[in-house]
Amino acid sequence: MSIITISREMGSSGQIIARRLADKLGYTLIDGEAILRVSQSYGLSADAVQKADEKPPAFVESLDTSLEIDLHRIEQIILEYALKGNVIIYGRGGQDLLSGVRSVFRTRIIAPFAVRVERWAEREWLDPDLARILVRKSDQQRAGFIKYYFDRDWNDPYHYDLIVNTAKMSIDMAVDIIARSSHEKNLVEHRDSCKKRLNDLILCKKLEIAIMQEGCLDGYHIQMSIDNGVVTLDGHIHNEDERSAIHKIIAAKFPKVQVNDKLKVFAYHINPKEG
Repeated sequence: MSIITISREMGSSGQIIARRLADKLGYTLIDGEAILRVSQSYGLSADAVQKADEKPPAFVESLDTSLEIDLHRIEQIILEYALKGNVIIYGRGGQDLLSGVRSVFRTRIIAPFAVRVERWAEREWLDPDLARILVRKSDQQRAGFIKYYFDRDWNDPYHYDLIVNTAKMSIDMAVDIIARSSHEKNLVEHRDSCKKRLNDLILCKKLEIAIMQEGCLDGYHIQMSIDNGVVTLDGHIHNEDERSAIHKIIAAKFPKVQVNDKLKVFAYHINPKEG
């Protein structure tokens, strides 16, 4: 099974490259349209997808909880597509979401800011000043999304296997290079083992969604990971009732799963006058 992720800057021609690459390889392209096609079966409306997809938090607690649940559902969609193999994941933090899946080929498409502004103005028939504002806003929004949810610098080159500058390289050449690079022996050797990792990631995502939906926690401060079917819970809770509620949810949803509980109790009280 082959998985290619494409991170892109607005106006870098990343979308065109992703579509042509999918056509060339016969892969499924996982983009906004693909997510919308199956969103209802995951309990997501089109409006919910639009609000949560690649968006940083609103920093309003009630909104953030809803947005984060919807984002986890979008991530579950992406992970289950990835499990089928032969997919291209366009944006959505795919390179970070699939952390630990060693067969993933992580690509980034870039171009200088001025070039991207010019392209966007021509493509959308926009005033150059407006195009400049939109491109800058897109950069800030996507960088904020990656920083908040994955704690990573969007521009850090060490998180990608290939970076393509489309100011210097044609679209056809970019597609050809990515297609050939994705068959690198070092990636192919890990294709079979990545299914186990993906199944663990999917299970983890389902448990996160279940816990957040129950609303049994005063804030979500848990880091959850799964390896070989063993769930490790880390981070902090505020009392033992929260611990008990988490364990009950896991037992009800996945009774055969083992739990390695490393949660610490951190009780605190905020004085409303000081808050």
